[in-house]
Formats: sequence, C-alpha cells, structure tokens
Amino acid sequence: MSAVLQVNNLRVSFTQDGATTQAVKGVSFDVGRGETVALVGESGSGKSVTALSTVSLLGESAHVEGSVLYEGQEMIGADDARLRAVRGNDISFIFQEPMTSLNPLHTLEKQIAESLELHRGLKGDEARKRIVELLTRVGIRDPESRLSAYPHQLSGGQRQRVMIAMALANGPDLLIADEPTTALDVTIQAQILELLAELKQSENLSLLFITHDLGIVRRIADRVCVMKDGEIVEQGPTKEIFDNPQHPYTIKLLSAESTGTPDPVEPDAEEIARTDKLKIWFPIQRGLMKRTVGYVKAVNEASIAVRAGETVGIVGESGSGKTTLALAIMRLIGSEGGITYRGEDVRKWSTRELRRLRSEMQIVFQDPYGSLSPRMTCEQIIAEGMQVHGAPDNRPHREHVAEVMTEVGLNPTTMHRYPHEFSGGQRQRIAIARAMVLRPRLVVLDEPTSALDMTVQVQIVELLRDLQRKYDLAYLFISHDLKVVRAMSHKVIVMKQGDVVEYGAASEVFDTPRTEYTQTLLAAALDKAR
Repeated sequence: MSAVLQVNNLRVSFTQDGATTQAVKGVSFDVGRGETVALVGESGSGKSVTALSTVSLLGESAHVEGSVLYEGQEMIGADDARLRAVRGNDISFIFQEPMTSLNPLHTLEKQIAESLELHRGLKGDEARKRIVELLTRVGIRDPESRLSAYPHQLSGGQRQRVMIAMALANGPDLLIADEPTTALDVTIQAQILELLAELKQSENLSLLFITHDLGIVRRIADRVCVMKDGEIVEQGPTKEIFDNPQHPYTIKLLSAESTGTPDPVEPDAEEIARTDKLKIWFPIQRGLMKRTVGYVKAVNEASIAVRAGETVGIVGESGSGKTTLALAIMRLIGSEGGITYRGEDVRKWSTRELRRLRSEMQIVFQDPYGSLSPRMTCEQIIAEGMQVHGAPDNRPHREHVAEVMTEVGLNPTTMHRYPHEFSGGQRQRIAIARAMVLRPRLVVLDEPTSALDMTVQVQIVELLRDLQRKYDLAYLFISHDLKVVRAMSHKVIVMKQGDVVEYGAASEVFDTPRTEYTQTLLAAALDKAR
C-alpha cells in the first residue's frame, strides 16, 4: 500500500516568555492510500499538534523539525504557495466543534463557496450547483432551502455534516478528522461515522482520525497510534492493539471505563424537586407585528421527580429538550405546569425568594473552557457565587475556596492561576468546585464528561459520586454517553422531540427498554462499543 502521508521523526516545540515546551517528540507514522489511521491519547499528548504540523498550521511560536511527506513532497519548510495549494484542497480538516469552526455571520452557501472559489475558481450558479451536490452527499435534507441558513439554525449533527461537506469540496486525498464526533449524541455519532466510512470508500479517501473515544477507534480504524506526552508509545493494526496491548499506557487506556452503580437512595429521602406536566413552548413570531404563527414545542408535559442522594439521568438526541427541561426546573426559563422545590411551589416566587433557590441549585456545563471566564483566576471563579449569595459560614472566602478545591482534587496553591493554565480535566474540576462551594441541594450536570478523555471521565464520575455521597446531593445528569449515565443514575428519562418517551429505574430502562426509540439509542451505543 503506497503512503499518502509519511511522518518521520517529527518534533514540535513552543517558545513563550523565554520558556520552551516540547509538545511532540520524534513521532513517526504513515497513512496509506485508502487507509484509516487513528491517533489516540489523552488531552495534551500531542495528537492535534501532530495533525496541524502536517500542513504548517501551527502559530509562529512553534518550532517544527523532522519530515512530513505528502505524496513524496516535503511539507516542512515548504513555501506559502505550495502550502496554500495543499491546504483544503489535497489535505482537508474536520474539527471537533463546528460551531467554533463555522463563521456565525456567514451563510452556509458563502462559507462553502469560499473554498470552491479559492481552489477551483467556481462562482455563481456553478458553485451553487456543487454546494447543493455536496450537502446532498453528506445527508442534508432539502439542501436548496439550507443555503441561506446560518450555523446557529442547524443542529449539532447538521453542523458537523456541513463541516464534512466543506472538507470534501475540492476532492481531497487525505481527510484529517480531529475529534469530529465528541459533542454528538450516540445516534448522530453513528450516522457521522457511517457517512465517513461511506465517503472513504466512494472517494478513495485516506483518513487520519484523532480521538480519545476507543469505541470509535475499534469501529473505524485500520491502524492505531497511541500517543503519550508527545510520543507514540505503541502502534499497529487495530485488532492487535485492542486484543494484545503491550505498553502499560495502552492497557490503562483500554481499561478506563465508567462502571458500577451509584449508592442506593434512602427510602425516606427528601424529595428535592418535582415537575407536573411541565410544558415549554417557544413562540414563532413573524411579520412587522410579530404575530405568533406557531410554536417550537421544546418540552411537552414532562412529569419527573428527584430525591436527595438520587441521580436522574436525562438522555436523548440533540434538540430533544434535555437541557431545556433542566433550565426550567431551575427557573432560568419560563414554563407552564407545576414545579416544586422541597415541597414548595416555586412558580410564583418573587425575585428575592428565587435568590435562595439560585444558591441551592447549581449547574455544571459541558465545556469547562467556555463556561469559565478567561479573565478571572481560579479563586475568583470559585468565590464568585459567595459574593452574590454569601458564604455557607462566617469563614473568609479564601478558606472556602481552598477547602472545596481540595475536595475536588485540585491543589489550593494553584488558585491564583487562570483557566488556560489548567488541563481539560482540571478545568472541569474548577467548574464543579464553583457549583459545590455554596453547598447546593440540587446540581444539574449538563454533559460534564463528554469533552474529556476516558481516563479523566472515570475520575470525574468517581468525584461526582463521592460528592453526592458526602453531601446527599440530588443530580440531574444530562448526557449522550449511555455508559456514564448507567454508572451514575438511579433513574433514567429518555426524551425525544420534547416528549418523555420512557422513565424508570436505570436497570429497567437499560436492560428491558419498552420503546423503539430507547432500543435504537441503546443499539447505537452498543454498536459503537464493538
């Protein structure tokens, strides 16, 4: 098999403020024609830096040595004209988060047309015809009507399909996919992976797939390169790596999985929150007079309850209403129907009364880097809630910050640092500390592990279990990772297009699902793990 890409003894270092950091240390691997090679490893192992080095997409602070051959031609040190000819034309990228990769101010047509005009000189009707063809190819329904749409008007899966269409626009030989399915639901993940496999076959593509999800690697990769601390510690055929790993780090990665079940809930545990036929409809308004012409039915008559020490998992595809339901319970968005908190009807509470509710209900978001202010130190971030609601007792705020940082596994001596100075797992611990410092009764966990490596996921799940055990916390756990949901949850709610289609004990929902939709979700998760 001839190699499309040959990486030999690649070394990458970054110099900032006089200090040099070695990010990639002598990495070597090949990607054959029509082959899928997976780069796996934890955050900070050098996967993305290696991929970006292939076409010199690193910043000026990067110093790159070694050799990267594309079709036998050296890319390191190549002139700008050569690199421009290869980027987006012969070698294309699909990035992890399409919402940050797509321009929010430009329509889909304009963004895809840009690459077609630059590399192929296509304009006007000719470009539009190619764009429609591409959107059809990646499974966007009624593509003509989507040309004038903006990224925020699409679902997560649709945005990722648009990214794939952009990457395929000029018929590349090599597609580099950097965590392209991380933030997607299992059913959408399965669709995207199926699409990539189909395109690889029909377009004779070579694929360099960067991920921390070993279930995906097992499913799509021909060969695997395992990276740790900037080095490839093991590489070989996928089956051989999974069946007979040699390096201790590979063994550790393969064994990292959230397992077990949460501690049982006390029979007389206090009910913390309940909804009764909760309905959240958003009006669709058009015209000069903003006349309501319809509704987006985000949640339809959801009735759920969560007790102290209990975790209720909420699963379903993007747009099914999971986060909307949780935000309504926290009274952060309007709703109809009943909401009680510790036996009190909170729908009619005044702003002053809601302040107490805010301190006792907290939320941890999916992306810790996006939810933490880059201009605030770790101490300021964690202490911010106490400045609004007051500290749980009369001790100085700094003592509380140090205490909660220790509880979540952070060194209090790092409280002066900023978010960018922490790893992804550490940033999520900061987000958890910010929620826990007020000693809440109910915590909404909105995809808290989806952006994390498998080994870090296991650590965060154990941390959340320990905190629940210590403080008798009630959790609403929103996730598309069904293994993590099973490990965390006492009860599970399955949502589809705003409806609660299944609700019961986690063991019942996972072992004997009643609805076809739940069976489809579980089948997609099982297929991914094979």
